[in-house]
Amino acid sequence: MSGEKIRTKEDMVTAAKRISGRYSCAVLLKGGHSLNDANDLLCRNGSVRWFNGKKIDNPNTHGTGCTLSSAIASNLAKGSDLEWAVERAKAYLSGALSAMLDLGKGRGPMDHGFDLTGKYKADS
Repeated sequence: MSGEKIRTKEDMVTAAKRISGRYSCAVLLKGGHSLNDANDLLCRNGSVRWFNGKKIDNPNTHGTGCTLSSAIASNLAKGSDLEWAVERAKAYLSGALSAMLDLGKGRGPMDHGFDLTGKYKADS
């Protein structure tokens, strides 16, 4: 979306600021893959905040992007501010991946119900 290659953390900052400025919105630029562990960058109104994470070695990652965006939206709907919503969504995603659900063959889903009676339910 920024029209440039992203090879470094500085490239992530530049790209996020460019996209945020172009569309007048907050941007969450995902890390992972080959650039860094699971460190994501939130850019809003020209300022940036890193959300550090640890890569979880789980082949069942189908739906991680949708899960993250849905968790952020759910936290916002519950009245959280954007930074808390992202932080909490990343923690939820890490928990769902860490549960190591293994269904069927190929890249399956993570365990969305890993904590049905724990802290995520208690905060609702």
